[in-house]
Amino acid sequence: PPGPSRPVSGRPVGRRQAAPAPVPRPRQLGPVALLRALRANPITIWTRQHYEEPVVLRHSVIGPICVVSEPAAIRHVLIDNAQNYRKGVLQTRVLRPGLGNGLLTAEGDSWRQQRRSLAPAFAPRLIESFQPAMAEVAARLVTRWRALPDASRIDAAREMTHVTLEMLARTIFSDGLASEPAVLARAVARYLDTLGRIHPFDALDLPAFLPRLGRKGSRAALETFNLAIEGILAHRRAMLAEGAQAPRDLLALILDAERGEAGLAPDEVRANIATFIAAGHETTANALSWSLFLLSLEPSWRFRLEAEADEVLDGGGLTSAALSRLVVTKAVIEEALRLYPPAPSITRQPIGEDRIAGQRVDQRTRVIISPWILHRHLRLWNNPEYFDPARFMPGSREEIDRFAYLPFGAGPRICIGAGFALQEAVIVLASICRCFRLELAEGHEVRPVQRVTLRPEGGLPMIIRRRRAG
Repeated sequence: PPGPSRPVSGRPVGRRQAAPAPVPRPRQLGPVALLRALRANPITIWTRQHYEEPVVLRHSVIGPICVVSEPAAIRHVLIDNAQNYRKGVLQTRVLRPGLGNGLLTAEGDSWRQQRRSLAPAFAPRLIESFQPAMAEVAARLVTRWRALPDASRIDAAREMTHVTLEMLARTIFSDGLASEPAVLARAVARYLDTLGRIHPFDALDLPAFLPRLGRKGSRAALETFNLAIEGILAHRRAMLAEGAQAPRDLLALILDAERGEAGLAPDEVRANIATFIAAGHETTANALSWSLFLLSLEPSWRFRLEAEADEVLDGGGLTSAALSRLVVTKAVIEEALRLYPPAPSITRQPIGEDRIAGQRVDQRTRVIISPWILHRHLRLWNNPEYFDPARFMPGSREEIDRFAYLPFGAGPRICIGAGFALQEAVIVLASICRCFRLELAEGHEVRPVQRVTLRPEGGLPMIIRRRRAG
């Protein structure tokens, strides 16, 4: 295996509080305990060795598992030899019931065609054009919070879910979401919490026809979710059939891709709308929730972000020039994405035999690149368990290996909406911190839990205090 990489960034920790995380286990779990932990919270299965060694290959009840945390080896899997790997079966089994055969789950030619068809919908210039709409949504959130009594208690996770759904309604689906945001948010959360739990039968790769008990409620959540998608499509298609002038939003570009010469099939259109609603809002909402929580742990960075927001936003609107000056805000979000990556696990299955940093893998091996482990790995980061946005400030950001930091993945399957999500998160966080200061509610213990995405278990109760009147 490769020698140790040079850890990057990080300051002396002093009396700072470590970001909450499961304590690494001293040894590998036994078969029954592993299946239970995978179902309860997969990020709790990892041992100290996973955070210390570049590649760990072990045999388990679910087969050989190769956890890769060496940047060059990650590049090998995700880019240099990507054609030899497909997405893990477990990952697609969890996602496909709700998201269909969209970008997150498709393979081979189907995925390549979808990616080509949808790429124009996420071009940088188009994403930039959404800045005014995103700023307006953030301003509405601020107005709503100003109506609350000072020191009110809110669930920051729920609030961020609602604001990111409203962002989708103004940018991707500007006719609306065909469902109340609160209803849709509950349906998506229910879906991820039920189907997002790894069932032992799926972990053991047992046939799909065997019933998966313990998923009560998922059918109703999926029905609500599907009705919203059908409503979005029906409304827009009716507008087009009547010759009405439809908005030129991302939905319009998706439907343009459907009508193209080698366009998307109707089920692929539906699948990708489901993906953008579920994954698109959930990941950004979680990034914002974790950012607000981490700022409450580190007042010095909160003060720096507030000062930056005051200076930049008081000077005018949220233009591209203004966003480029929000460097502290972006660094806070990137550090939150390091500590709590939206997708804590990337799984690949070899198609043919391969060697990863000297370790032999074959078709039976589950190759796991875990941003959760990678972003906390002792060979790659100094004081990785502490929140320190200085890692991502100019001058330090450049030291980070491209394959040591994967909040949105890497290679051909990198998240197509990464630019959209970062722009949205910067606008919302700066708007909030300009006007409010949030503190964790007393007595609440924050615990990260993996349900496809990484979210704070039981929500995030916080006390909201005004910083300024207007």
